[in-house]
Parts: sequence; structure tokens; C-alpha cells
Amino acid sequence: MKQGLRYNLKDKTVLVTGGTGSFGKTFIKHLLEHEAPRKIVVYSRDELKQFEMANEINSPLVEYYIGDIRDLNRLTRVIKKGVNVIVHAAALKQVPTAEFNPMECIRTNILGGDNVISAAMDCGVERVVALSTDKASNPMNLYGATKLCSDKLFIAANQLSPKGGPQFSVVRYGNVIGSRGSVIPFFRERMSTGKLPITDPGMTRFWISLDEGVRMVVHSLEIMQGGEIFVPKLPSMKVVDLARAICPECELETIGIRPGERLYEVMVPMDEAANTFEFKNYYIIQPAFHWHNQDRGNVYDGEQGTPVAGNYEYRSDTNPDWMTTEQLRKVID
Repeated sequence: MKQGLRYNLKDKTVLVTGGTGSFGKTFIKHLLEHEAPRKIVVYSRDELKQFEMANEINSPLVEYYIGDIRDLNRLTRVIKKGVNVIVHAAALKQVPTAEFNPMECIRTNILGGDNVISAAMDCGVERVVALSTDKASNPMNLYGATKLCSDKLFIAANQLSPKGGPQFSVVRYGNVIGSRGSVIPFFRERMSTGKLPITDPGMTRFWISLDEGVRMVVHSLEIMQGGEIFVPKLPSMKVVDLARAICPECELETIGIRPGERLYEVMVPMDEAANTFEFKNYYIIQPAFHWHNQDRGNVYDGEQGTPVAGNYEYRSDTNPDWMTTEQLRKVID
């Protein structure tokens, strides 16, 4: 693709791994409403969730396939049906579950990711974006470690991709407001007790809405060259302020940090600052490999990126942008 020309999802067949999740459903609705794809393929393990989603999103453009990303043969057969774009959202994401079931997390998040890469290369896919997490930066829990490893696989895949083969990039963002497994539904369930458990009063997190996450993934698909980690600029919020925003009258009970948790999150670690460029709405971490197209510099979608300082770190506790309770209530109401 020539510099300055956006990749267009119109008339493309898009496969979403883990497509019945919170992100997948919102992303697929966006595609149907705004992008005019030729077909959308949902690839996931749970037949009940697929049945429920098919009733909610009743479109002849959406096809559902039962399958696990651990199963390379099944994944390859589905992708061979003319898939142009893959958005890889399937993962085991619960931090305590991953700590207790490490090999299951490794098989899905690392080996399953490698299967997505292999199938994409063998089946004529054009672009692949893998969803990552702030927990992949300087990880201190197994979930974050597996996602860091997955990120490395997808970035390095560009050097193995044949000429004219797929390009691979990663989108890394923070906690998704209102997604399944988010603390917000959990707090709402506990409101009736009059008491909300919080891990630590000083804990901070990055927050992004589902719609913002979808728009970031679509934009990344349009402008990626292969090898980038896209990091949107997001507001931070203390978890204790989040609890107060949801239920001001509730008592807050400090229960302590769970295994594998930290007080703050990082999306651009200092170790990657040398390869990071700042744009108006996001950062791009470029790969430090010779195969990356350095000739195009740090220009994306006509915008010139600015190198960050060598000691820069994008952290939730030192972030200059903070979400207010009023802003949060507008998103979740």
C-alpha cells in the first residue's frame, strides 16, 4: 500500500476470533453499520453465545463457526474460505484464573496466537490485528506475560511473512468500561449489599469504552504498515473513585491486591521509549528490526509523529489525563 492511502474494509471478509465477546459484538455491529464488508466470520468456542449473538445480530453477512484457536487445522479450514482480515480477540483474560491455570493460559494466548499467525500466512490473509492489554507491558502476572509473548509473536511474524503476504500489528489498550469481566458490572451487582470491595485506595487504571476500542482497531487496520503496536491515549481513574461514581452511598471495603495485580498499569514502558512516537490521539511503538520500513519514517495517515523522550513511560498513575466521575457516568449510564 502506498503511503497516504488507507486500507479499506469495504467488500473484505473479516474474521474475528473470540467474536462473541464484548469487543467482538461491538466491532461486528460497527462493521455492519459503517464499513460495508463482504462477509464477517465469527470464530469462537461457545455455541450458546453464538446462538444468542445470532439472535441479537440477525444479518446474512455474518457466519458463525465453532472452533478453538488451539486447533490449527480447524482454524485454517475456516480462514481458507476467503478471509482477508483477521482481528484476533480470543484470549483467556482473567488474571487470577491464569495464575491458577498457567498452562491453559499459555496454550490459548501464546500457542493459539501462533496458530492464528500460521493460518494467516498459509491462507492469503492481507492484514491481522491482535488485541493486547496494558498488562503486557513489564508484566508481573502470567496473563500479562502470555500477552507480551503473543505481542512479540505477532510483531516478529512480519519478517516471516512472504512477499505480498499478511501484515501483522497489535493494538494495546487498557480496561474496557462495561465489558464482560469488567469491575463495573461487578460493582453494580454488589450495590444492593451497600458495600463495595476495592483492592487498594491508590490503585489506578487506564479506561476505554468499547466504541473507542473498536474505532482504534479499525483505524489501525486502515493505516498499519506491519510491526507496530498502537497505543491509544486514554484517561486514568482511581478504582476508588470509580466505585464512588457507581455507588456514592456505598461503604468501601479495602480487601488487598489479588495475586498478579499491581497498583498502576503501563502501556508504553521506558524500555520501549526509544522506538515510540507520539501522535495526536495515540502512540505507535515501532519494531526495532531492520525489516521494518524505516524509509517511511514516522508518518501515519498524513500525521508526523514525535519521538518521545528516552526516559518516557506512559503510566496510569502519572497520566496527565484523568476521567471525572461525571464523564464516567455519561459512558456507563
